[in-house]
Amino acid sequence: MSAIRNVCVYCGSAAGADPVFVEAAEALGRALARAGVGLVYGGGDRGLMGVVARTVVAHGGRVIGVIPEFLKQKETPLDIAQELVSVPDMHTRKRLMFERADAFVALPGGIGTLEELVEQMTWAQLGRHTKPVLIADIGGFWRPLLSLLAHMRQHGFIHREYEVRYLVAERVADILPMLMKSAETARRLGAEQESLRQEL
Repeated sequence: MSAIRNVCVYCGSAAGADPVFVEAAEALGRALARAGVGLVYGGGDRGLMGVVARTVVAHGGRVIGVIPEFLKQKETPLDIAQELVSVPDMHTRKRLMFERADAFVALPGGIGTLEELVEQMTWAQLGRHTKPVLIADIGGFWRPLLSLLAHMRQHGFIHREYEVRYLVAERVADILPMLMKSAETARRLGAEQESLRQEL
């Protein structure tokens, strides 16, 4: 059985200025559905969020949307999602999305997407989880962030013992294979560490 059952996708509630972003969201939605991997996302019907979720459903996949009550007044929830969970606030939303997902992917997006991505990177850095975190650098969208991370390392704010673990894919076709490989490696290392503990 695959270690990746559900992938949480962070992305914009806008479609963005470049058509390649919508194309990537559609391609990821198709890939998730074909692989039998569920989508966990923010529950809205707009922008890239809506595109990826509607595409998953259209191709026979399953969608779990998590949306705060107050956002229902600003964003139309995706009513075709198999599971749409209403939560009281953003903190609960992020916690539930984390709990329901086995990996995380950031497509292009705005401040909210950036905040969600960086939170997962921080939790991984602090050893709170080993789930794969992947930056989908579609059309070079995340290149400034990747440069900033390199800048932080260069100036001594990211140390080797607290390295930020993340994957980077420039093509949608590479996303699921990279996540699967990373999750399997983490599972194997965890099993080896557990075996060593039992021997001691």
